Amino acid sequence: MTNVNAIEVSHLTKKFGDKTVVDDISFSVEPGEVFGLLGPNGAGKTTTLRMITTLLKADAGQVKIFGHDTVKEGRLARSMFGLTGQYASVDEDISARENLMIFARLNGLSRSDARERTAELLKEFSLEESADKALKTFSGGMRRRLDLAVSLITRPTLIFLDEPTTGLDPRTRTQMWDTIRELVKQGSTIVLTTQYLEEADQLADNLAIIDHGRLVKMGTPAELKREAGGSKLSFTVAQAAQVAAAAKLLASQVTGAVRQVGQQLSVSLSKVAELTPILAALDHAKITVNHLSIQEPSLDDVFMNLTVGKN
Repeated sequence: MTNVNAIEVSHLTKKFGDKTVVDDISFSVEPGEVFGLLGPNGAGKTTTLRMITTLLKADAGQVKIFGHDTVKEGRLARSMFGLTGQYASVDEDISARENLMIFARLNGLSRSDARERTAELLKEFSLEESADKALKTFSGGMRRRLDLAVSLITRPTLIFLDEPTTGLDPRTRTQMWDTIRELVKQGSTIVLTTQYLEEADQLADNLAIIDHGRLVKMGTPAELKREAGGSKLSFTVAQAAQVAAAAKLLASQVTGAVRQVGQQLSVSLSKVAELTPILAALDHAKITVNHLSIQEPSLDDVFMNLTVGKN
């Protein structure tokens, strides 16, 4: 069982009418990792997630959860994961405690076990003080924490989080990140869809970037950033009269194109070691520069490189 992937997706395809929304996607997720699904709005992320979690029937392809086919062994496969959506699937007119009790009972727990599990989750997600207040009084962050708690009632080893921090303020988002990291420490496997690239960079061990229903790139955040074109060097030339000479000098030192905005020049470096000869050449030419910076590529760069001009 240890060699079995948490998820195995093979040639997953979905059409709505004449439009192919998910186009022959394949990937696997290892136990204990955070796997991120990234893509522009309408790229097919949520449709892919809905097919994996059996909420939507695929037109072609196969999904296995811990080795179990989601079509042939649907009930068993579904028992192994929890799903948290973008919006809380709970009753706003009753309390957090009552919501958790109801979902615990629906999941087959006895009344006493449901009461015990509810108390555990309220404590784990810092909802004890508000446990008996109606949900309509909850903030967005509290609602999201409750929705996550509901999905964890049965202690699933695999958790699907569909844009779990959308609409949350930065502080609450960071709290959710801490919660997700804690779940991983406890042995959970997480599949995360998100529109926040920083979130994917912070949390994901591996990423799949989807665009127009196709899987366009996979890798760790570090691997994808390395492929985005290396570090970016930028500086301002102190004297306007020397900008043209500085741009020519810079072009002679690197293979990438030099960009100029006013007196600021920037270029991509294939490796940081290229910086030393550039600075030596500028010094030799008596060209003074200010505001020099080296910026590592970000997932934003990766995302733009892979999806720009396609939407």
